Amino acid sequence: MVERSKQTVRDLRRGNRSVLLRHLYFEGRLSRHELGRDTGLSGGTISNVVGELIADGLVEEAGSVDSDGGRPRVLLQVAADRGFLIGVDVGETQVRVALFDLALTELAASDHPLSDHGHDVGHVVQLILDGLAEVLDSTGTDRDRVLGVGIGVPGIVEQGDPAADPTDPGGIGAVVHGQTIDWDAVPLGRLLRAGTDLPLHIDNGAKTLGQAEMWFGAGRGAGNAVVALFGSGVGACVIANGVPYRGATSSAGEWGHTKVHVGGRLCRCGSRGCLEAYVGAEALVERWGEASDSSEKAGLAALLAAAEADDPVADALLCETAEYLGASIADLINLFNPERIVIGGWAGLLLGPRLLPAIRAAARSYALRFPCEQTSIELGLLGPDAVTVGAATLPLARFLDSGGDVPEPGRREARALR
Repeated sequence: MVERSKQTVRDLRRGNRSVLLRHLYFEGRLSRHELGRDTGLSGGTISNVVGELIADGLVEEAGSVDSDGGRPRVLLQVAADRGFLIGVDVGETQVRVALFDLALTELAASDHPLSDHGHDVGHVVQLILDGLAEVLDSTGTDRDRVLGVGIGVPGIVEQGDPAADPTDPGGIGAVVHGQTIDWDAVPLGRLLRAGTDLPLHIDNGAKTLGQAEMWFGAGRGAGNAVVALFGSGVGACVIANGVPYRGATSSAGEWGHTKVHVGGRLCRCGSRGCLEAYVGAEALVERWGEASDSSEKAGLAALLAAAEADDPVADALLCETAEYLGASIADLINLFNPERIVIGGWAGLLLGPRLLPAIRAAARSYALRFPCEQTSIELGLLGPDAVTVGAATLPLARFLDSGGDVPEPGRREARALR
């Protein structure tokens, strides 16, 4: 027997609130009339739900526009100061923590180099907790108004059971399998919970970048896309019918560890011939043989400058890099048939302006003609810190899905960050 779905009045109300909040958030200032036209909800439902959202401080009036012969129509928008979001990027060389309002305007940021400790788990956890304290204390932000902390990490994130703690879906129980940084089943959520009671949301960094670019950047409007993260390492977020494709254990998108050369260069993951071992920033600087003593970013910038100055070795290396990337993008086109491929990450954005024409040409030469003709290859629009923005979208997504559920003042224990 098929069990019927039982939707309560409360479920319907939450769903309507979510529909209106999402539409206002992504489409900007709209009138009640436009909300009804766009969402298909009745005038009575619009009036009631908008009244609730205004009373809750989630939506506010934002001017008016003339109507056809009637009274001016009041415009509505999501109240940017109703709550705050925190995004954390556990990168290859640093931990970045940023505080945002609901409009994703950055209010404060804290950058902590990993230094000699590398990705030692205890060190990374402490840097995250220190960063949380810094951005909150520097702005005087009330912790009870923080909707959540999103954290993007390298590696595969095994999500926890939301039923165990509904306030922390994917948070407390999140376990990270980061082979390239020697994290083997690290219980990151539990370790962070010992130092903060803020709601936690943990996911792979490439997936957070993907969500940011799909919501606000170069992927917006595409239903099927791949957003590639090109930094020290290489990853990807595959979007199928508007939803990130995760696979059986959330490891889908490990594009950097697909093979481009059987028996080739040793990769950080321990295998050989991975794409990351040829085009990741760490590998590029190493292959050039002129590594900077300061950072990978400085080394890659020096490589680019040498190529711009017609250094034949640097130019040849970047030409080969473009071909590797183009051929690997052709694989994505043949496998997933996306309408758009977005190249992001700090290294992708640094090298992209020079390499993009050659990447497109290589993709055309290696991909099947028909799907390739339907695919555009673009650079990301959100800058080198898009992983941090994307991480902040994790608690933002829960806020919108819940119809604007915000923490009640004093609901959390007054537990100090440490």
